[in-house]
Amino acid sequence: MTKAKNRGIVQNRETIEKIIANLTLFDDDLMSRAFDQNIEATELLLRLILKRNIKVLNVNGQEEIKNSAVGGRNVILDVHALDEDGSEMNIEVQGNSEGAHVKRARFHSSMVDSRMLRAGQKFRELKDSYVIFIYKHDKFQRGLPIYHIDRYVSETKEPFGDGAHIVYVNGNYKGEDEIGRLMQDFHQADPDNMYYKELAEGVRHYKESKGGNETMCEAVENYAKEYAKEYAKEYAKECTIKNNANIVKNIMKRTKCTLQEALDIVEPSAEDRDLIIEEISENS
Repeated sequence: MTKAKNRGIVQNRETIEKIIANLTLFDDDLMSRAFDQNIEATELLLRLILKRNIKVLNVNGQEEIKNSAVGGRNVILDVHALDEDGSEMNIEVQGNSEGAHVKRARFHSSMVDSRMLRAGQKFRELKDSYVIFIYKHDKFQRGLPIYHIDRYVSETKEPFGDGAHIVYVNGNYKGEDEIGRLMQDFHQADPDNMYYKELAEGVRHYKESKGGNETMCEAVENYAKEYAKEYAKEYAKECTIKNNANIVKNIMKRTKCTLQEALDIVEPSAEDRDLIIEEISENS
């Protein structure tokens, strides 16, 4: 191995280590691993958010639920827990507004519910489900630490009582209470500065222990590779649009045909057709 190549590997490793050092529990790669099989940390989190003691039997990070419909969208849960009563909890972190539409919560709730009953079971046997979004900002801009979303009968204002619960936690909340300290921990990159030891230990394992750190390095590298692939696809598509726009303009110039006629000659897809028109109008 050449010195230059070896130096590049070292620098790449240093870059990855720096990225890992700056990760917080609002990064789903770290969060899902810190809670995976970590019953103690999961019980703490659920107790603080739901305000009651919960006995967790099992918890998995990055668990995929497949959609049985042909071509249906699957969902990967950041954290999926099962308690002793059979209730299922999906805990998600959301660092930005992308992917934070309220209908995502509805979709997650339906996907969790979809596999709770076996053939022949009565609907009344369906256990409660909880979808909890720990949002980095204040989703509803009301300054509250937690927002509970449950169904009610509009005319009577009485609870519908179907057992489906959606909860949003305000990551901007800075109160001097349990939720305030919890959100401080979620924003904290250094486990030594975290308030709850159950969370600190999970984060420390993936940042400082050899095995945990190697797992995180691999996760960051894989993410970087996937991002590079997606960027390359987008860049290639952008170049294709620009090239086709130039071709269309040249056809129009040489044959005196209209824009639509030139597009018919090139035969782009319907989506690309609109992008080509946009590219031409922006540069004409």
